[in-house]
Amino acid sequence: MPQTEVKKDTVKVKNQQAVTQPASPWKDAWRNFKKNKIAVTGTIIVLIFTIMAIFAPWLTPYSHSSGQLVDRLQPPSSDHWLGTDDFGRDILSRIIHGARISLTGGFAAVFGSIIVGSLLGVIAAYYGRWVDTLISRIFDVLLAFPSILLAIAIVTILEPTLQNALIAIAIINVPNFGRLIRSRVLSVKEEEFITAARAVGMNDRRILFKHIIPNSITPVVVQGTLAIATAIIEIAALSFLGLGTQPPKVDWGMMLSESQQYIVSAPWTMIFPGLAIMLTVLGFNLMGDGLRDALDPKMKS
Repeated sequence: MPQTEVKKDTVKVKNQQAVTQPASPWKDAWRNFKKNKIAVTGTIIVLIFTIMAIFAPWLTPYSHSSGQLVDRLQPPSSDHWLGTDDFGRDILSRIIHGARISLTGGFAAVFGSIIVGSLLGVIAAYYGRWVDTLISRIFDVLLAFPSILLAIAIVTILEPTLQNALIAIAIINVPNFGRLIRSRVLSVKEEEFITAARAVGMNDRRILFKHIIPNSITPVVVQGTLAIATAIIEIAALSFLGLGTQPPKVDWGMMLSESQQYIVSAPWTMIFPGLAIMLTVLGFNLMGDGLRDALDPKMKS
């Protein structure tokens, strides 16, 4: 047989294998995500603020905690691109350093609520009966309170610190993730492959961690991305009220609180921290919507 025919047969076999082998769900989701220009734009915004937070000490032109009183309330200029505040501190430097607390705080609070909420939701859905009733009632009690008021109450009881603010934000988000994954697990545990796993004698822990949780985690990933945006707003709100970040640390909510009395005489002191919050939240929301469209099979054409 000629070599050209052998090569053609080899190429044909490889093409047939490529067609018969299903694509990885995550690769397929990534391919769909890249096609969504709005989601990519949101991801770029998030990456820009993330890079700012990581490299803040090297990106800031001035100190974020000290300034010159002779430079107080200076409008944007070539020396201070975003102007200065009432203590002469460079607003750009403070926004860059504020990104550290806002982003790390948002990630930390949401990660904690995902772990606790998902664990409770999985236990409630898998074991059912009184366990499900007890955990569901706990979720209902937490959801009965307005989230920001519950966070304020928790921080007030503990102590007004950033750490306690993050704990409060994690607590108020636990029911959202718990109920989300509970509904997913209730559906997955009735599938035939779970019945087969029980039939071969697989124990509960292995069924949960090998089959149920991996098949239930997708909506949690999407909701977690959107929840980070909400957590950033909640951190800013608590700091604005003096219940979150404390000096000499800085975050965007604290900057808004310190500059509210200068909204007329020096509006840039409030405009730029507000824009930082708005753009970051917008970025996470756009990215979360893109992830939902890419990971949810019902959203695919």
